[in-house]
Amino acid sequence: MAKKEHISETPATQFLRKQGIAFSEHPYAYEEHGGTAVSARELGVDEHHVVKTLIMQDEAAKPMIVLMHGDRKVSTKNLARQIGCKSVEPCKPEAANRHSGFLVGGTSPFGTKKAMPVYVEQSILDLDRIYINGGRRGYLIGIDPKVIPVVLPAKPVKCALEE
Repeated sequence: MAKKEHISETPATQFLRKQGIAFSEHPYAYEEHGGTAVSARELGVDEHHVVKTLIMQDEAAKPMIVLMHGDRKVSTKNLARQIGCKSVEPCKPEAANRHSGFLVGGTSPFGTKKAMPVYVEQSILDLDRIYINGGRRGYLIGIDPKVIPVVLPAKPVKCALEE
């Protein structure tokens, strides 16, 4: 990186700074519906280390955050079974935006508008470093995944499916 881009604060970066959590900033050219494949390619990192922040809901429409590897998808059946719900499904984009306070494509688990339960795929916590949304489209932050259960009410789950 030749020139350091200045990134304005987001609720996510404010939250992390307040908690004293170290993170690196990684802006990239956002592509609509590009997903983690685009961000991984733009940053030159393994897509397995890019973590998606998904806003989902249970059968009572109670929202939750699910953190998943970029190259995996969530088995909603397995997740529901592990957290004691009848069913889990992704929220509609408008609902996800409303719950998190972030735009879909720029959702971070840090600094959300509404406090929600957080479920993190167990194997994410075993990685040395992850790249997760920093609260804006085209902006990831690099962070030690071990801080996730420290700063968020995160429970590990095993619900990853190969894409």
